Amino acid sequence: MDMQENTQDKPLDFIRQIIADDLRTGKHDHTVTRFPPEPNGFLHIGHAKSICLNFGIAQENSSPCHMRFDDTNPSKEESAYVESIMRDVQWLGFDWGKNLFYASDYFDRLYDYAVQLIRMGKAYVCDLTGEQIREYRGTLTEPGRESPYRDRTPEENLDLFNRMRQGEFEEGSRVLRARIDMASPNVNMRDPVIYRILKVPHHRTGDRWCIYPMYDYTHCISDAIEGITHSLCTLEFEDHRPLYDWVLDTLATPCHPRQIEFARLNLTYTVMSKRKILQLVSGGYVAGWDDPRMLTISGLRRRGYSPASIRNFCSLIGIGKKESWIDMGVLENAVREDLNETAPRVMGVLEPLKMIIDNYPEGQVEEMEAQNHPFKPELGTRKLPFSKEIYIERSDFMEDPPKKYFRLGPGREVRLRYAYLIRFVSMVKDEKSGEILEIHCIYDPLTRGGNAADGRKVKGTIHWVSAARSLNCPVRLYDRLFTVAHPDAVKDVDFKTYLNPDSMRVLNDCRMEPALADMEPGSRVQFERQGYFCIDQIDSQKGKPVFNRIVTLRDSWAREQDK
Repeated sequence: MDMQENTQDKPLDFIRQIIADDLRTGKHDHTVTRFPPEPNGFLHIGHAKSICLNFGIAQENSSPCHMRFDDTNPSKEESAYVESIMRDVQWLGFDWGKNLFYASDYFDRLYDYAVQLIRMGKAYVCDLTGEQIREYRGTLTEPGRESPYRDRTPEENLDLFNRMRQGEFEEGSRVLRARIDMASPNVNMRDPVIYRILKVPHHRTGDRWCIYPMYDYTHCISDAIEGITHSLCTLEFEDHRPLYDWVLDTLATPCHPRQIEFARLNLTYTVMSKRKILQLVSGGYVAGWDDPRMLTISGLRRRGYSPASIRNFCSLIGIGKKESWIDMGVLENAVREDLNETAPRVMGVLEPLKMIIDNYPEGQVEEMEAQNHPFKPELGTRKLPFSKEIYIERSDFMEDPPKKYFRLGPGREVRLRYAYLIRFVSMVKDEKSGEILEIHCIYDPLTRGGNAADGRKVKGTIHWVSAARSLNCPVRLYDRLFTVAHPDAVKDVDFKTYLNPDSMRVLNDCRMEPALADMEPGSRVQFERQGYFCIDQIDSQKGKPVFNRIVTLRDSWAREQDK
């Protein structure tokens, strides 16, 4: 995979420019980046931006990118999350090679560094409760107050910290805090907590520890231990950078990475908060982390998004310093552009209406030749069975069509794609409901392939499948999960209020060309005139595919807004 394909003709973003300057001036003779997920949930499209950035820079510079799990909060972490994260990163097309690390690998060294800070008089054990610590911290306009335990001697702090490690104290009774500046204008520097008591087994270290380091303390030291040159993170960590630098400067670590912040991905018609995504999953509003309506990477994969489409999307939106919103249509168009090039074309009738061709020979079946891709003849052709009874899309027939309706209706002639020209004759309706049950047509046997020898013009072309030879399977029509662009923007209104009741519609009696029964789960196709679809990787069985709509052929939401 050539990750240069989307960046080689574009100017460098500000992060890549910094890295290029550092290499040019000799500040660094190589680069080492890292992707540091917390294993407390599944990755989503926002994480994909960071993955593509960090691993992309590594590929562009033939340098390593570390995968490091910041597993410092065992109360919310699980091995299942670790496995899903690794699967997602690899699916996106990236490989960390031998560079797989865990913050828990460094628990002993992190503890030793904390002891060093205590001995230097730069850390102390505090008995204030969490609520008291927040009260003492002050506000953005008022300085904080010093803890009454701030002036404990190093000897006393070492004793208490050791007893914390031995499990002598209850959770919440004591913490270890960095001793910095309670009057700092940056509240993150007002003696932040760097260790807390958590009597919870860790998914890797078991019951060995009952105290765990905080993220801000762990992250910078982990970067330094691994020799990271550029520590890339989103803008919410900008105010944490002074603490990042203070820890490393105070400990005088041999390596001091440079932290650089970039704008996170904000996407309309979704929520990006792990906490809110968890609410959707645990509350049963969606069918799990990999629900195809979710913008988790596992959800996008199951829906049918390709890795290339997500990488191309991340390249398209770029890396900036200012927060901005990306419309969901940009992501949807990225998958359209990718699948337009790669997805084979097939016939699928979602809401079938039976058509009987009265003058077609009874029992005859012809094999019609169809292109697998209109712009790529090298992908070859396939055979479609054609018979007296076929199915067309119910929306392709109207009893009283308007002027600009170019499909089938009374007195009209249309082209059956790859087959024949047919003309409407009659219809059969349900006597009670008035529903059209079937339509009758006649075909012109001299128009095989869909072209008339006499040169007459037919504007309408519709798709079809043989009634006897078609595959009957369900199709899930997925749409955006929320009805408004910013579902969590209204204060005091639950974001779930804006869930889209039509985000999934299941059609159980769809008809497909028979060859689709042999396609593998995960295969992507374009149903001609319908959209792009994927065979569900979980619910499909051999010979019995279940299709998920990935995206329509055009932005249906934009069309609705233009009306």
